[in-house]
Amino acid sequence: MPELPEVEALAGYLTEHLVGRRIERVMPAAVSVLKTYDPPPDAVEGRTVTAVRRHGKFLDLATDDGPHLVFHLARAGWLHWRESLPQAPPRPGKGPLALRVRLEGGDGFDLTEAGTQKRLAVYCVRDPSDVPGIARLGADPLSPAFTLQAFAGLLRAERRQVKGVLRDQSVIAGIGNAYSDEILHAARMSPFKLAATLTDAETADLYEALGTTLREAVERSRGHAAAELKAEKKTGLKVHGRTGQPCPVCGDTIREVSFSDSSLQYCPTCQTGGKPLADRRLSRLLK
Repeated sequence: MPELPEVEALAGYLTEHLVGRRIERVMPAAVSVLKTYDPPPDAVEGRTVTAVRRHGKFLDLATDDGPHLVFHLARAGWLHWRESLPQAPPRPGKGPLALRVRLEGGDGFDLTEAGTQKRLAVYCVRDPSDVPGIARLGADPLSPAFTLQAFAGLLRAERRQVKGVLRDQSVIAGIGNAYSDEILHAARMSPFKLAATLTDAETADLYEALGTTLREAVERSRGHAAAELKAEKKTGLKVHGRTGQPCPVCGDTIREVSFSDSSLQYCPTCQTGGKPLADRRLSRLLK
């Protein structure tokens, strides 16, 4: 799933390619992708894109005195820039294409989604806050307002495992499964530790790891074309998706805990006192 660094990079890429350009056509290829109908998606046609912004994992295309076209790529969605797009609308079908946006001049982008679980979402709204997922977003970790004091206040209210708190979009916006693994590895912290039990020193370490991990990932992604961002994300990951490989810090074998619809990766030596977490249901909290 694209997370904050990739979506931030996409916002930068689209700013360069869209701002000041006029939208000619918005062509849905899958009815399920549209989550709003008033205003309709064609309300942005003929309008100029004035800004591209990120809200958590959402991308927001603002138009001149008009609606916003907002989309969330979900787990298997992606944006593909096309130098030339046909004028004819795409045929609805079972393929990966979900939505096409054509600019005056013939270029534009496709939103696609792999797999059978169609969760990619597109909204045409008068204000980004009309999107329920944006209205529920918590603090943005790249905002100057996201201070150590603010972060500590968020954690004190949470009797949940820290991994789940980092992924909760209503608490901190933009972090998903991959970067929560990376942040916890950098902080040398068990994913099962209760957030409210962190000491002041542990909170400071986690805050520093969170900021450094995200900022470095954003810098690695900045300037890359949309087509290159997935590969760029993988090259920067130290533990996530690397089960069975040696930890780049200590050399221990990276382990995995599987859930019904996801998994987490961690290093026992760096994060859990050398104790492997064999299974979420059987493992006890490691402090």
